[in-house]
Amino acid sequence: MSQELTLQQRMDGEAGSDPLRQAVKEAVAALARAAVDISDLTCRGALAGITGQAQGRNTDGDIQKDLDVRADQIIRDALGKLPIAALASEEMADLDILNPGAPICVAFDPLDGSSNINTNMSVGTIFSIMPTPSDVNAAFRQAGSAQLAAGFVVYGPQTSLVLTLGRGVDVFTLDRADRVFKLTGSSVQIPTDANEFAINASNRRHWDLPVRAYIDECLAGADGPCGKNFNMRWIGSLVAEAFRILIRGGIFLYPGDARDGYEEGRLRLVYEAHPMAFIVEQAGGGASTGRKRVLDIVPDSLHQRVPLIMGSIKNVQRLEHMHTVPDVALEANAPLFGNRGLFRV
Repeated sequence: MSQELTLQQRMDGEAGSDPLRQAVKEAVAALARAAVDISDLTCRGALAGITGQAQGRNTDGDIQKDLDVRADQIIRDALGKLPIAALASEEMADLDILNPGAPICVAFDPLDGSSNINTNMSVGTIFSIMPTPSDVNAAFRQAGSAQLAAGFVVYGPQTSLVLTLGRGVDVFTLDRADRVFKLTGSSVQIPTDANEFAINASNRRHWDLPVRAYIDECLAGADGPCGKNFNMRWIGSLVAEAFRILIRGGIFLYPGDARDGYEEGRLRLVYEAHPMAFIVEQAGGGASTGRKRVLDIVPDSLHQRVPLIMGSIKNVQRLEHMHTVPDVALEANAPLFGNRGLFRV
């Protein structure tokens, strides 16, 4: 692997003369150019007028920050002149039909983790590229397994672009001197088992019993049924959590819970969970709601929410198994740091 291999060169080698792959290549290139501009904005911060202050709410009711709006416009400008049938964004109420006869459709979250802007923590962009169905209005009512490509960008100490074209996962790092992304990680594989978990533990009292029991097992550490100690991480930025898992493994949980509006989780299926699940599975990991593989879910609506559990395959399978065990309810009153645990011998 050459660290001088650029994203454009890698995409040229992948696309060949196939029109569908050529369309994917052009879309990825445009998204990468947009990411360079967004990276510049995040780095300059207040110097570029980015304050991280709320600007109102988007059409789905979430607080909208100034960089949310500007990132959305940058990406739409970059994609708008390409052969794309339809666009979908977190910041748009409905899909935007551009060219119904074009071969691909693109969904994106222009700025994941925007609550981190004014605390100088990692934020990112997530995207999913789908084939155009016979009815363009159904572009984003396809199972996640239909994706042609997916990726995300992390704007952190380095700006990194993670990409899958359905044949493994590569990582590209922005060379700020040349303003291009260069290959720094090829065929990335997530460790099959790891001892880190990421969840907002302040919501424990609202979790379903299988999630509570699983986290209690992790917290029991070497004294519990897992037989090893765990560390907890929680950044509150999906892209940052996903990048860490790609590099060193672990499990990320954003489950549904008993709070109003959180019954089906808070992450969006089309432009967050589907692309993340595609990437994680292509890297050898797992992505599930706890009861169902995320890539098998067909969206009912553009902004549908879904629970997301993703990461090292053995960790994800363990939690899936706990959702199927009838006796998990017996663990509901187990002390948080107690010695009891499911299946302990």
